[in-house]
Amino acid sequence: MREELLAAAERALEQWIKARGEVPTSETSEGFRLLALHRQGARGVPSFNACRETCREIAYHYNLLESSKDERTQAMMQMLVRHLELFVRGKLEVNGLGEFCCSSRALRLESAPAKIPEGANHG
Repeated sequence: MREELLAAAERALEQWIKARGEVPTSETSEGFRLLALHRQGARGVPSFNACRETCREIAYHYNLLESSKDERTQAMMQMLVRHLELFVRGKLEVNGLGEFCCSSRALRLESAPAKIPEGANHG
């Protein structure tokens, strides 16, 4: 299962890199192609670094699952991979996603209803 999850995370980053017109690297960083793909995907796009720690956490949980088949560790890795997939999908749709964090506060504010200033007369 850990191999499939790691492959899914790599595919998510490959989509991002291909969408930028690049060929996904086959190199590794710290023993993981996932981390090398992240480095390639972030080149020239600082906001893509928002998913750097997610990629590192996926690698960490991958290593944990090598020595233990703990269900909680596997569930956490699944959640991290899903998080990465959603981030990349959102990033493909909205270029600014990730500039503040994965929740992208600035994007949420654009779609939020206007606030009524304090002290405004409602009557």
